Amino acid sequence: MADSPVMEPFEVLSWEQLRARTSIKWRMFEPDVLPLWVAEMDAPPVPSVVEAVTAAVRTGDLGYPAPDDTYAVALADVAAARWGWRLEAASTSLVADVLTGVREALDVVTAPGDAILLPAPVYHPLVDMPAAMGRRLVTCTLTTEGRLDLAAIEVGLADPMVRALLLCSPHNPTGVVHTRAELEAVAALAADRGVAVVVDEIHALVVPGGGRFTPYLSVTDSGIVVTSASKAYNMAGIKAALIAVGAADVHLLERLPATLRWGASKIGLVAHVAAWSGGDAWLDAVNANIAANAAFLGELLAERMPAVRYAPPRATYLAWLDCRTLGLGDDPAEAFRERGRVALNSGTEFGPGGEGFVRVNIAASRATLTEAVERMASVRD
Repeated sequence: MADSPVMEPFEVLSWEQLRARTSIKWRMFEPDVLPLWVAEMDAPPVPSVVEAVTAAVRTGDLGYPAPDDTYAVALADVAAARWGWRLEAASTSLVADVLTGVREALDVVTAPGDAILLPAPVYHPLVDMPAAMGRRLVTCTLTTEGRLDLAAIEVGLADPMVRALLLCSPHNPTGVVHTRAELEAVAALAADRGVAVVVDEIHALVVPGGGRFTPYLSVTDSGIVVTSASKAYNMAGIKAALIAVGAADVHLLERLPATLRWGASKIGLVAHVAAWSGGDAWLDAVNANIAANAAFLGELLAERMPAVRYAPPRATYLAWLDCRTLGLGDDPAEAFRERGRVALNSGTEFGPGGEGFVRVNIAASRATLTEAVERMASVRD
């Protein structure tokens, strides 16, 4: 069932309704702390997901998922409609979630002791992953605009121990949408060095800022992509994801553990397919609300915290704020939380280059964003 559009999804739920949620966003800190940190939206659920999950629970359809390509086909339909790209279901494998998929992909293309190259600052679990796998992390810088620095990537790839390049596309936390030309250049550099490329594309459908997302596998026949409906449709707690490989790397699917596909839950598959097939209106409304909020945050900062440097994100619903001129040290998020009672992500978590930055979740009401900036400004007042 297709959903009905909600013009401003982040203005629908009351503060009391949001506070009744029991996810980590609402339970990590004390009740007086305003939570704008973890990537969960303050939005009502997708109607088509509610209908599909409710039907599955009511009928007891809660067993093991069938070994078919329903999930991949649903994503392929989205890829064709939104990006003009053909995803081959035969070149995919189910997985529990994106982080599990990224780890398993890296495990296939690297060995203990190898190095993994990562442009940073970047989504913090990706920063922590290599060491947890017994690999060495090598980071390279982004440009001052937060874009991929191709020269820095080339230098990083020159390390003979680097066997994989890990990308976040669109980029979290900068909100940058990598261009086709940038991705083509990355693919050429990696191919020249014989380095595998693994790409986290979980934010692919959250591109509200006028940019155009380019699937990595639409520019090359070599690489591994991991994606999911969970981020765009706000259902991180309903697990399912997909690994897709380029035509030249189909053989890598055979090296993935046979049990990997069983990590995705039946309810997760039901929910994600329902989102992709019936959630277009909801997603379009969310993207429009994100774009409006990104501009609104800019107005708030210009009025109350003009020293903060901010470029509205072109993708994701996460704003990356440069607070280095505020005199709050490498971790301004700590000061904002302890003295302003607003929880943001610390830039230091995102690896080199994140010092003095904070990440703000803007998938919230204008009243919430206003209160957050007022609290942040009070730390400096």
